[in-house]
Amino acid sequence: MEHLATPPHRSGPLVIQPIRRRHCAECRGGPLSLLVLEDGAPRCLDCADLGHLVFLPRGDTALTRRSREESALSAVVVRFNRRKGRYERQGVLVEEAGLARAEERCLADAEARRRRRLRDARRRAAEDVRFAEAFAAEIRRLFPGCPPDQAAATAAHASVRGSGRVGRSAAGRALSEGAVTSAVVASVRHMDTPYDQLLMSGVPRHEARRRIAAAVETVLRQWRQPEAKAG
Repeated sequence: MEHLATPPHRSGPLVIQPIRRRHCAECRGGPLSLLVLEDGAPRCLDCADLGHLVFLPRGDTALTRRSREESALSAVVVRFNRRKGRYERQGVLVEEAGLARAEERCLADAEARRRRRLRDARRRAAEDVRFAEAFAAEIRRLFPGCPPDQAAATAAHASVRGSGRVGRSAAGRALSEGAVTSAVVASVRHMDTPYDQLLMSGVPRHEARRRIAAAVETVLRQWRQPEAKAG
């Protein structure tokens, strides 16, 4: 039987979703959506004494694990992937009562998981606020003439979690001078020069940057001076 002679070894019964139409070698029932190989011949679940089990598709790791824990008898279900040339797990067969008990356990955990997610979200939000404040403080240290509002806005923009911006790079998290300066340069480019208008008018990015480079450097030079006036 093609693709059925060498299923992967598992502890406990192994059930196969066949690729081709198969019939039970014992009761002749079929075609079979699930079968068990015994001495190389297919058997339906009833003939293999697994007909009382219910199918739980893969996807919920916790429910699968608990369903198997709660079931005296369970089986792994696999299907042959022709493209990859291997069997792949599709789910498990478990006792219906065991599945019900596992679902109850998972529901009991749901509230605890929700509370933990809320705590984690609050912790991350507090960490983000502290980091943005530290980033803004470093901007003001390096560029004392930078308007406080712009320093805060630049820090908040650069340090958004998951944004991939400079503030979230390794150098940014370390508050390196290069990373902080890069964030300030980007802010000046967009806020204090006609850079965005040049891009909107079709000027290529590198050419637009070349045109406004002197203006950016002028602003940075002013901001590096403690006596510089905001704005």
